[in-house]
Amino acid sequence: GSNGKTTTARLTAALLRGEGVAVSHNSAGANLVQGVTSLAIGFADLRGRLPEGALVVEVDEAALRVVAPELDLRALLVTDLFRDQLDRYGEIYAVAGAIEKAAAGLPPDASLVVNGDDPMVAGLGLDREGRRVTFGFDLPGSTDRISRAADTIRCPRCRADLAYRHVYLSHMGEWRCPSCGLVRPPLDVAVTSVEVVDLRETRCTLQTPDGPLDLRIPQAGIHIAYDAAGAVAIAVGLGLPIPHAAASLATVGPAFGRLETIAADGRRIVLGFAKNPTSFNTTLRALATEGEPRQLLVAASNTLVDGEDFAWLWDVDFEGAAGRVERVTVSGLRADELANRLKYAGVDPARMAIVTDRRAALDRALLDVKQGGTLVILAGYTPTIELREEMRKRGWVGRFWEA
Repeated sequence: GSNGKTTTARLTAALLRGEGVAVSHNSAGANLVQGVTSLAIGFADLRGRLPEGALVVEVDEAALRVVAPELDLRALLVTDLFRDQLDRYGEIYAVAGAIEKAAAGLPPDASLVVNGDDPMVAGLGLDREGRRVTFGFDLPGSTDRISRAADTIRCPRCRADLAYRHVYLSHMGEWRCPSCGLVRPPLDVAVTSVEVVDLRETRCTLQTPDGPLDLRIPQAGIHIAYDAAGAVAIAVGLGLPIPHAAASLATVGPAFGRLETIAADGRRIVLGFAKNPTSFNTTLRALATEGEPRQLLVAASNTLVDGEDFAWLWDVDFEGAAGRVERVTVSGLRADELANRLKYAGVDPARMAIVTDRRAALDRALLDVKQGGTLVILAGYTPTIELREEMRKRGWVGRFWEA
């Protein structure tokens, strides 16, 4: 899927280990063909045989069509589908088509696990023989609204406009098609309550086939409840009892850059990796639980790795955070365009500093942060790696694959 792969895979690996399953997992997020190959080789013995246990594999959407046929998949989970690196993947209908082909090739006894709240994801594998497990939210009211960042508000069957009873996150919610009658599927794992306590904890209750499951996960954001529900849904698809689920998931902190909290010489840095409108917006919503961001560093690049199309920046809801920002440092290859977007969002240009160099940008941003204060960093993939490496050199963090 587009968002949530790394966190969902980490939660799934912890869940399986908690039930005594031997797990190998590409936890650093190496999700292309080479990374998955290295994972399998590392788990195998000298004769190339895989031991009993499970490979928990995070796979890039574009790599799935190559990777899936090479693995004896017992479950395939699709998190969601959003605009993401359009110049690399193509539009989301092309991505959905590629995933549909991979799902059609699953062994009959494997489970397809889908986010029922995402209309396009919920439309995958409808005609497939084999088990489909669904997860999503079942809350009494909406937690979001359909905005310009929403990507899939048309029926996966007939392409008519959908109607929503509740909207939970971007285009994900309780939907139905007034034209052909297709509705959100019944949920096998449903989030019935969610509370983002602060940047250190999200609480949620999941209704599962075995009853309610109360979770406290040391990560921030309503999207974390989706990730947890997905991990539990995999266990349901595998037919694996999970009596230790709450304890296991309570140990899973954020992956590198996923609202990672870093101690920096008496100050706190919150590093948020954001790569598309929805990931930016969910990160900003999580930060708002603590009145952040106030001191902000935003860094974005449009390299081949990050995606060259940058037009999506105008769909990020910077307007909702602009009133809280006291000072912002802008960095990256498109710093001028990023600063222009922030200006139109309502951030006073007099409160901005444009510093292209990453190290200098970090120093400049920290100048405005008092001892005990917080600097929020929102960055794309390449800037996140570079800024975190600079913080590693200063002794503030370990290497990113150790997070």
